[in-house]
Amino acid sequence: MLRLVVGSNNPGKLREIRQVLTPHDIEVLSYAEAGGTDELAEPGQTFEENAVAKALQAAQRTGLPALADDSGLCVEALGGRPGVLSARYGGPQADDLTRCHLLLEELRATANPNRLAEFVCVLALATPEGLLERWAGRVVGVIADQPQGTNGFGFDPIFVYLPAGQTFAEMSPEEKNAVSHRGRAVRRLPKILACHGLTP
Repeated sequence: MLRLVVGSNNPGKLREIRQVLTPHDIEVLSYAEAGGTDELAEPGQTFEENAVAKALQAAQRTGLPALADDSGLCVEALGGRPGVLSARYGGPQADDLTRCHLLLEELRATANPNRLAEFVCVLALATPEGLLERWAGRVVGVIADQPQGTNGFGFDPIFVYLPAGQTFAEMSPEEKNAVSHRGRAVRRLPKILACHGLTP
């Protein structure tokens, strides 16, 4: 079995990555489970820069192949914000629901009727020897008028996936993973691992 460390301790991200990789012979470890005790720096200005930085740090510090995710919500009427600052939107004390309400307030203040938004997930794969690959998954939707649903995490309660007519938080984990930005990106991982000779 291939042991793969994810450069994150975010329980929501880890849960989704594990669910998508369940059919494959891959043991997914959080950074802490792989022995990581420090914070992984996110010095970049883009999703790609942060994903690459975290993958390299996690691989070098644990000695294992590492997958890192940097993702966020980009709202067109807000000029693409919160973007790479999605997890820090509203400050360090804000929880997911607070961030959702803050974004809705900011969107109402613009008086812009455009509700178009995109979830972006960039993944990077590295070994202790260096970066192997980076790639992205995206999904387009609209921002709801108010939070709806109790599943998922982050901005899921206000992101409506139009083909389903539901927010990500109203969808089951399986339904969300089938269409989400992270699900689309993670499903490419087994083939990428095989291309680099890292099959289980």
